[in-house]
Amino acid sequence: MKRILVQCVKELTQFRRDRLTVALAFLLPLISLFILSFAIRLEAKNIPIVVQDLNNTPLSRSYIERLFATNQFQATPWPGGDPVIHALDHGFAKAVVMIPPDFSRDIKSGRGSDVQILVDGTDTNNARVIQNSIHATTTAFLAAAGLEPGRNPLAPHLRIWFNPGRKESLYIVPGVFGFLLWVFPSLLAAMSMVREKEKGNIIQVYSTSMTATELILGKGLAYLIVSLGEALLLMVVGAFIFKLGFAGDPIPLLVGTPLYLAVSVMFGLAIGTRAKDLISTVQAVSLTGFMTALLLSGFIYPISNIPFPLNHLADIVPARYFIQISRDAFVRGTGWRGIWFSMLMIALLGLILFIVARLGLRKMQLPD
Repeated sequence: MKRILVQCVKELTQFRRDRLTVALAFLLPLISLFILSFAIRLEAKNIPIVVQDLNNTPLSRSYIERLFATNQFQATPWPGGDPVIHALDHGFAKAVVMIPPDFSRDIKSGRGSDVQILVDGTDTNNARVIQNSIHATTTAFLAAAGLEPGRNPLAPHLRIWFNPGRKESLYIVPGVFGFLLWVFPSLLAAMSMVREKEKGNIIQVYSTSMTATELILGKGLAYLIVSLGEALLLMVVGAFIFKLGFAGDPIPLLVGTPLYLAVSVMFGLAIGTRAKDLISTVQAVSLTGFMTALLLSGFIYPISNIPFPLNHLADIVPARYFIQISRDAFVRGTGWRGIWFSMLMIALLGLILFIVARLGLRKMQLPD
């Protein structure tokens, strides 16, 4: 135990003296927090559309006002000389709404009217949002004007649970915590291990009586302490800027965060024991850590939408489970009964990574 603590103090001393590493540990995660939290938006807003009203009556203008009252669409002017369909061809609009000349008369007479709507399908998700929004707006317009053909006997009363205000920050920011706390701690730990090789210090360790387990635990403890500082900084700043608060019992998050950080550090050490230089280390962490945490963790894309067999690869991504813990703490608030499996998977994956890191130092001269 004493040698583990000595190794930990040594690592913290080296870390404190390297200003570039300190900046990498605290400044870059903070900058990344702001960029990701403000830049990622999953709900489409201010979608540019062009409206051609050939009827120009109070009823048609009321329909147009109803479209823009959703706050999802933004009116885009288009010169009268060119066909409005060219607005899609030139990329100035994502949808075109054309109201026919007999719109008001046909609706009031009960014959119905065909409003032509052209949607840019380049972005299929955006096209689906536009289609659903215009369909819902049209239904609401007919109901408000008393023009629906008949009343539906079923009247659902919708209530959004957990996040009634539909604040995207409640979904994005807890996911950012899981993403950043996987990438940066693992990168720091991997770089630390590789520097021991590049400077030749690892030879001195080999010549001592320190075992592979003691070396890994000493380094891991040091960067776990650094990572806890990162986590505290990110969560305090994120909670203050984006007005996050605990939705339920905070203890699962307080227990899960150090456990997750330990797994992140162990992942970096596992890579560092096998990498030959700093460049290959950064590339390995970026490929296996950054990409999986970004695309296979449920941070942005639902795991249910990931095709086979990549959806099964997501089962061994620790960031997936911590993001569930983080979102539960700040949004759902179900507590232990909702995230116990995630906690168990993080612990299991951490044990596997520790074994992998220890096997990577099998060249140690003295066995455990």
